[in-house]
Amino acid sequence: MELLKRRIEKDGRVISSEVVKVDSFLNHQIDPQLLFEMGKEFHRLFADKPITKILTIEASGIALGVMTGLSIGVPMVFAKKVASRNLDKETYLTKVHSFTKQIDYDIQLSKRYLNADDHVLIVDDFLANGQACLGLIDIIEQAGATLEGVGIAIEKEFQPGGKLIRDRGIKVESLAIIEAFVDGKVKFK
Repeated sequence: MELLKRRIEKDGRVISSEVVKVDSFLNHQIDPQLLFEMGKEFHRLFADKPITKILTIEASGIALGVMTGLSIGVPMVFAKKVASRNLDKETYLTKVHSFTKQIDYDIQLSKRYLNADDHVLIVDDFLANGQACLGLIDIIEQAGATLEGVGIAIEKEFQPGGKLIRDRGIKVESLAIIEAFVDGKVKFK
């Protein structure tokens, strides 16, 4: 998606050989118009799938998930990283390792919001090592739901997540694929 790539080039900040910060428009401060366009693009890319739910993980995937759900016309639900007193007692639970924070999270989702009748599109901001995606896939499998695909804003191709998910036969659509960071700049595939 050229719009996203240009925005990464303009406002993204490469801070290491593995990390680009896009917090000025994607996952801290949010550009609603850009995310709305991204949601429409996921709708187009998965138009042939009978999607009934968008699933993401707290917190950075929520805004993109909402815009995708808005475009497709289905609810968005997110797995929570933090236990809460008001979370239903009946939950799907799995463990996820965060590449960014280098810690493990127990993520959970109320069983009220995902079931065997659902056809799910996973949406997230980044795909690096694939651990968040694998955790969400585990939740979908626990629910007996059908995974229809994975929509990613930014995939880092030099990390194993994309290959790991695709090798399972899952359709993955990434709006921007980064091949490498060269001299402090993003090199797209």
